[in-house]
Amino acid sequence: MKRRQFRRKRNGNILVLSAVLMVMIMAMLAFAVDLGYLYVAREEMQRSADSAALAAAWDLVDSGALTGDSNVYVMEESARGRAAQYASLNQVLRQSPALANQDIAIGFLSNPSDPTASIDLSGMNTPNTVWVRVRRTESQNGRIPFFMANVLGIDSIGAEVEATASLLNSFQGFQTPSSGNLAMLPFALDQDTWYDLVSGIGTDDWKWDAAMGQVQAGADGILELNLYPQGTGSPGNRGTIDIGSNNNSTADIARQIVEGISPSDLSYHGGKLEFDCHGELPLNGDTGISAGVKDELESIKGEPRIIPIFSQVSGPGNNATYTIVQFAGIRIMEVNLTGSQSSKRVVVQPANIVARGGIPSPTSGTTAFVYSPVWLVR
Repeated sequence: MKRRQFRRKRNGNILVLSAVLMVMIMAMLAFAVDLGYLYVAREEMQRSADSAALAAAWDLVDSGALTGDSNVYVMEESARGRAAQYASLNQVLRQSPALANQDIAIGFLSNPSDPTASIDLSGMNTPNTVWVRVRRTESQNGRIPFFMANVLGIDSIGAEVEATASLLNSFQGFQTPSSGNLAMLPFALDQDTWYDLVSGIGTDDWKWDAAMGQVQAGADGILELNLYPQGTGSPGNRGTIDIGSNNNSTADIARQIVEGISPSDLSYHGGKLEFDCHGELPLNGDTGISAGVKDELESIKGEPRIIPIFSQVSGPGNNATYTIVQFAGIRIMEVNLTGSQSSKRVVVQPANIVARGGIPSPTSGTTAFVYSPVWLVR
């Protein structure tokens, strides 16, 4: 009798233990399934935030400045709309996430590479950074639902992720890019003429048709100047600068016009062209532009390039030394290097250019219309 009771008790304990183990296994399975679902949700949320921040930061390239109509408010509103658009395009659990106003912040980072730096939202500096937050909470987009964990009384969980993207628009020089060549023309323009242009003094006879990918006759609100040197009076001779060997041939200049400045060219300058502590970069050059590069200049019409801006030039002919104090983005609109001296011209207008290899500058005014690629900084 006692033996039967013992067996019954033992079998009962086994059943209880089995039930407990089954509950534990089910709980573990529930957590495993739902944790996997949560992981997928967070990955999709991060992808949505990353794409929104990256796309929005590109809207901080100031196209309005080309026509003298720079408007930070318009840039910020455009960036906000772009962030919302791209967040929505990247679905989370088959739903398009919406961004509230407080989920987007647009401001300035002086050093985006510093992970501890806070975004300046004062509006005192031109914005270069977009912060985006994607949430799945009770108040925004709904919590992430659980399925198996319902048996334990857990039906959902909240989550949020962040992404920050930046670009740079002020450089103290350029170094060898991580890939390819530096899109810089070996021609120098005097600072006074450049300042006149951005102040509203210039012609407006040409326009760039982005849809057609070609330069056309007609006004577009972006003023132009003639890069070709005309005369020897103030403010000084524009001309060719030697990036690379001090004895650059016409063939070298032609190559640089078409292909850009190579790592081999930059190696003559220690791998970089950078302003010194006085904000100056002396480069040897030649006062004038050879008609022998006409075809090469024609071949890159409409393509954005960087040109150096000089404050003064000393020395005659191919013994000239240009003091470079700024870099600017331009595109060539017209080329005519035949005929009389007065009819020769290389017409350029300001143009935004995205360039790799920029060396960040702690101060503004060292570059104009030149931007780094957008990247995720955190």
